[in-house]
Amino acid sequence: MKIEILNCNNIEQGTFEIRENVLNIKYAINGAGKSTLAKAIAFSVMNRLGNKKQLSELTPFKYQGNAERAPQVKGIEGISSIRIFDEDYVNDFVFQPDELLKGSFDIFIRGEDYEKGIQIIDKLVNEIKKLLAEDKDIEGLIRDLTELSNGFGKPTQKGIHGSSPLSKALKGGNKVANIPVGLEDYKDFIQGAENFKWIKWQMDGKAFIDISERCPYCVGDISEKKGRIRRISEEYDAKSVENLNKMVEVFQRLNQYFSESTRKKIDEFVENTSGYTDDQVNFLREVRDQIDRLRGKFSKAQSIGFHSLKDVDKVVEELKSYCIDLGLFNHLQSENTESKAKVVNDSIDRIQEKAGELQGNINKQKILIEKLVKENSTEINGFLRNAGYSYSVDIKPDGNGEYRLKLTHNDIDGEVSNVRTHLSYGERNAFALVLFMYDVLKKNPDLIVLDDPISSFDKNKKYAIVDILFRKGGSLRGKTVLLLTHDFEPVVDMVKHHSDRFEGLSTSFLENTHGSLAEKGIVKADICSFIDISNENIRDAATPLLSKLVYLRRLFEVTNEKVFEVTNEKGLDYHIISNLFHKREKPEIPGENGKREMTQYEINEGNSKIKEKIADFDYAKMLATVKDDAKLIELYEDAENNYEKLHIFRIFCEGKPEPVESDVIRKFINETFHIENDYIYQINPRKYQLVPQYVIDECDRIIASRFR
Repeated sequence: MKIEILNCNNIEQGTFEIRENVLNIKYAINGAGKSTLAKAIAFSVMNRLGNKKQLSELTPFKYQGNAERAPQVKGIEGISSIRIFDEDYVNDFVFQPDELLKGSFDIFIRGEDYEKGIQIIDKLVNEIKKLLAEDKDIEGLIRDLTELSNGFGKPTQKGIHGSSPLSKALKGGNKVANIPVGLEDYKDFIQGAENFKWIKWQMDGKAFIDISERCPYCVGDISEKKGRIRRISEEYDAKSVENLNKMVEVFQRLNQYFSESTRKKIDEFVENTSGYTDDQVNFLREVRDQIDRLRGKFSKAQSIGFHSLKDVDKVVEELKSYCIDLGLFNHLQSENTESKAKVVNDSIDRIQEKAGELQGNINKQKILIEKLVKENSTEINGFLRNAGYSYSVDIKPDGNGEYRLKLTHNDIDGEVSNVRTHLSYGERNAFALVLFMYDVLKKNPDLIVLDDPISSFDKNKKYAIVDILFRKGGSLRGKTVLLLTHDFEPVVDMVKHHSDRFEGLSTSFLENTHGSLAEKGIVKADICSFIDISNENIRDAATPLLSKLVYLRRLFEVTNEKVFEVTNEKGLDYHIISNLFHKREKPEIPGENGKREMTQYEINEGNSKIKEKIADFDYAKMLATVKDDAKLIELYEDAENNYEKLHIFRIFCEGKPEPVESDVIRKFINETFHIENDYIYQINPRKYQLVPQYVIDECDRIIASRFR
């Protein structure tokens, strides 16, 4: 697909291509707009899908408020889903408190085969689950049993926790059912449906009764009633009454499930006037125990399935534990309880008839999970081992029917907690990248974007990451991937050295010239050693003579044998060109006691070597050229690539006092001039703009402001 991007950060206009179902590598130097490109595509797709990310966030400062220059991305209308690897992804999805990758169960385990297996097992046990789900009485029973149990508060030897709803409601007796003497006139309010609200209203208004002898609500005379009004807040507490209402309602709803004798004792407990006794608490503790056990039985039956049976050797024996024996629940022996227990027991009896089939399918599902765990963890651990990391991963059950990806270290037993604090920046990125791969393989988006993901790794780790991401069967191979990078090493590995392993690549170089983004394709033949690049450019008739000497000097710097043992310097040919660039009338060469003039023999030997490559080389003529500022400026302006411009600029500056004020620019120029920072393999700087435009802009400014 052909994509056009307009008015996004430092890109005013640009076109590039993304081929579908292949890895698209976009190599660019820093500042070209790689991250802008990634964000522009992502934001544009997200805007269309209703996501909060707005493409307008990328509006260049100079165009803010100008609707006619709003950011646009064209050509991606066919993309309906996108995943992008960036810092946001790492923060939002990776290294979660309870697992390495958010949703690791869905990513690594839950697939089509897994779901089919679960469906077969669920079908065998579906009857009981369906009956329990459809029986609203059982659903309400479980809910009420839970609420009543929670009313006792945290477990305690006393039976009822002091801060529990039950304690707050009845510790001082039920004063709603038993209204204290003297407050009978308030019966309709105290025993009303919203009594706790009325009590709160009374307590809030109490602060106003001392202001006047009149009622703050009806302005009637209350001079003789103030004491009785104050008693309301002394006898009642709104929160306690609210708790009492709730607990009484729960007891009433559960009355039909209690045995007759238990129901009577609970009524006595609820209606007591002076608070509950120790004997009543002990009795209620027994009731609570049976409530919890019965609730557990119903809940267990509701959740019957693979996860509740997978660790059982004999399913038929385990199914017996699902049956409800009401003989063990003397406080809950009633016709209603018996009818609900019968639903469970009858269903379990029918499931037992299919126990053999159920056992077989559970075993199949366990084998599938073991296979998935082994395959996924083995592949990730292989990567970690190959990349030199002392970590490994394991996919473990979490106790809730799912599985979590956990991290372990080779030096300890058990999982690593607080993963973010233990991993270095590089380790976090490596883990995140690999986990991202599994995530997108599961979600299968239309486009996968990797924004400069591997530049921070050393060479061995880079290849290990590239290998697992793009080479193997369970990788991003065959997906539409956009890889943006300023690191040339993976380009060399995938396009040059191992093109047989990474088939179907689409590789190009992005260059940004004053906001105009363009791309040029890179194929295997474009990646050469600098020796080959230099020879090619020297042979090219279109290369200006001075630029040919630039490449030849670099070539000699790389290939010449060192001929001076004492000074350990390079060959005579190299020194001839070096003297020329330093604008020396008489070439010099390092000697044992410092620099000395080259002998005529040495000059002739050096010239002879140069002429083998550049037949029309003439030192005197070229010296006149490099000493002529006007001529150098002309050559600088005519140069078609930034690399040669930079070298001509350096020659131009030779002998001038501090022409470049910026240490940063000066360092860049000097490092580009020497060979030590070049890769063994490169792309040709005559074809690809490898020198940042801002450096050339600074050179332009210096020439224009100081030498015009």
